[in-house]
Amino acid sequence: MDQNNLIVYLEFEDGRVADVSLELLTKGRVLASKLGVKLEAVVVGDNLDGIEEQVFPYGVDRLYKVSDKRLSPYTSNPHSAVLINLFKEIKPQICLMGATCIGRDLGPRVSSCLHSGLTADCTALEIGDHKDPKTGVEYKDLLYQIRPAFGGNIVATIVNPECRPQMATVREGVMKKEIFDASHKGEVIELDANKYVSDKDFVVEIIDRHIEKSKINIKNSPIIVAGGYGVGSKENFQLLHDLANVLGAEVGASRAAVDAGFTEHARQIGQTGVTVRPKLYIACGISGQIQHIAGMQDSAIIISINNDPNAPINTIADYVITGDIEEVIPKLIKYYKKNSK
Repeated sequence: MDQNNLIVYLEFEDGRVADVSLELLTKGRVLASKLGVKLEAVVVGDNLDGIEEQVFPYGVDRLYKVSDKRLSPYTSNPHSAVLINLFKEIKPQICLMGATCIGRDLGPRVSSCLHSGLTADCTALEIGDHKDPKTGVEYKDLLYQIRPAFGGNIVATIVNPECRPQMATVREGVMKKEIFDASHKGEVIELDANKYVSDKDFVVEIIDRHIEKSKINIKNSPIIVAGGYGVGSKENFQLLHDLANVLGAEVGASRAAVDAGFTEHARQIGQTGVTVRPKLYIACGISGQIQHIAGMQDSAIIISINNDPNAPINTIADYVITGDIEEVIPKLIKYYKKNSK
């Protein structure tokens, strides 16, 4: 059964498919259409009823369901075994999964076993051709796996000419989530779990799970006030919170600000943090490294507050305020309060 299609691994818990999986289906649909292949999805777990209604509108042509009560919640060995054995059978051309705790654990196991290679934390995925400069061999319709590299100094395009599947992981929020066709219907294939997983794969048993939900929700905030290393101190970061409180915004940060201890990691925006698309992004003391820009460049309006008029972030900002945040932010708060009465 050599399908050579594009497949997305769906993360599924508490009756719903994870947003990152739906985002990958949106991108997967575009790539599959360009390649002229089917968009497939695979879900592994228990109580999988109703999943079709969630994923078919995103353009899924074929959904593989592997159901067994022992397959939920996620554990490494059984889910890896299912994907490895299924992929040997259906030979997908491309496999995409979220760069989540699960995807980071599952992706390398599957790619290692299938000798396929894996590009982690991609910021873009495209289809294109490649010519090997050494052999002169030309390859058609490869997956371009695009991500910042060398500390963000370059954007690397990675290709996998020979091995299959071409595998990539993408963080939540990097790709847009869009319905393809609300009335789209695909085919469902129910697979017998025992064909793909053996009893010895269940050596680890989960006795109890505690998952603490993050109290910080920058991903869904329409306004973000973000601070970089240029904010200068933990105390100065309080100014950002003051402005955010007035605007009804959430506070974000660059990696440099987090590494300096100005704020917690949960607020980090960029390639190694969260990707956001707010209506308004106020960047305070952020120079604009490529990793940070990758996480916020789709903001509707960007305001940069920086004492360096040549800061790289100013080139993508809609408005630039040159000055020290200690002076600018209190004025912004004052004028906003005055004009919003």
